[in-house]
Amino acid sequence: MTRRGITLKLLLISSALMAMVISSCGVYSFKDVSIDYTKIKTIKIGFFENKARYINPQLSPMLTDKVQQKIVSQTKLTRTNNDDANLQISGYISDYSVSTASISATQATSNRLNVGVHLVVKNTVDNKTDEYDINRNFDFSANLSLQQAETQLQDEIIRSVTDEIFNRIFSNW
Repeated sequence: MTRRGITLKLLLISSALMAMVISSCGVYSFKDVSIDYTKIKTIKIGFFENKARYINPQLSPMLTDKVQQKIVSQTKLTRTNNDDANLQISGYISDYSVSTASISATQATSNRLNVGVHLVVKNTVDNKTDEYDINRNFDFSANLSLQQAETQLQDEIIRSVTDEIFNRIFSNW
């Protein structure tokens, strides 16, 4: 075997060993949903009322539905409407406003839709209540009206805010 072949073989072996060490250390892993299913079995998910100054009439029902779907599909929790559920999720849309994101010369080139949700998570097993404020921003062209931007951004808004709510409640990373 040539010197180049030996060097290449050593490089491949050391790369493989390094990959095994890194993966065994868990350097690039994320923790999954963090629920103690021996204690937490049921969940009640309330309607996310819209209390923002500007009301997008589609946002509350769509967000509530998407949060319910995500929790049911990605956890083993049983959904209930009973007030004795182990976890009780409630909240409201606290902000839905538009601001200027960037200006070129003397006029706006992009606007920013700000969406805020106040989230309340009550754990009846541990008798603990946590409250969180989630805020997400969505930029859109200043050439669009708010209604046009809402149509374009609706799926992204619902997906992004739902993911943020889910991660805030269940993720450990």
